[in-house]
Amino acid sequence: MRTSTVRRAGAVAAVAALMTVVAACGGQGGGSGTETEPATKAAGASHVAALQQVGKKTGTAQSARIEGTSTMGGTVSMKQTGTIGWADGLSGSLTVTYTGGTMAEALRQGGGDGSVRARYLKDEYYADMGEAFAKTVGGKRWVRYAYEDVAKLGGGAGDVLREQVRNSTPEQGVKALLAAGDVRKVGQEDVRGVSTTRYSGTVDVAELTPRDSALDDRQLAAFKEQLTAAGITTQTVDIWVDKDDLLVKKAERGESGIGAFDSTVFYSDYGTEVPVEKPSAADTVDFLDVLKRQPGIRPS
Repeated sequence: MRTSTVRRAGAVAAVAALMTVVAACGGQGGGSGTETEPATKAAGASHVAALQQVGKKTGTAQSARIEGTSTMGGTVSMKQTGTIGWADGLSGSLTVTYTGGTMAEALRQGGGDGSVRARYLKDEYYADMGEAFAKTVGGKRWVRYAYEDVAKLGGGAGDVLREQVRNSTPEQGVKALLAAGDVRKVGQEDVRGVSTTRYSGTVDVAELTPRDSALDDRQLAAFKEQLTAAGITTQTVDIWVDKDDLLVKKAERGESGIGAFDSTVFYSDYGTEVPVEKPSAADTVDFLDVLKRQPGIRPS
């Protein structure tokens, strides 16, 4: 394979990897085995009410600083830091460092150092692929990925992924617990010096029903569709919440279409400014244009 083709392949690989980052930040694993509070009917109702308040407070906070790690099978292992906002769709600036998996290898073969700067906007995101990649596309470092284009390339699953990215917020992890129907209060734990209350639950996609879920029919159907499109059958979700009913930490693990996944994200500085600007057009190439340079690929 020619070097230029390998480098462009790194940009193609970044699609799935950077999409995975957002899913991990927003909510798509788990427990330490601590004894949990019995899941009686009264306790369950109390937990649901508490989580609904957490979802409301976290949803209206509109922005936060994040730091996290994620793995998905042998495809990707990464860590991410930065800020995200969700006042009107998803926005954010993240630095993503790929520490293992085929994604990291693709980026290294493309001449990168394993780190990618990403900027997320309402309908698109941008990835800085570095100087080595820029030399193969007329000196342009940034690749633009329109969610509509990604959706078309991915078919039905692409449509779901597009909507998942657009609507990805920290409160999605709360929705997963509300959908589970077996929410348990683990107890009080310190997370990075912050006193928190921890809740845990397991989502079995085949068993999700409106009768057991605290989500309405529309929300539950959308949630099931997202999980099914990702090939997820079960997942364990744990969240840690502070005294202000804001998410401090979220951990998820389970099985997906590309293997086992494990994600942990820490949240802080709610309400922080999220300055996101599009890279200069003179320094940007469209993802579809990159694909057209790949032998045998003809995007529609």
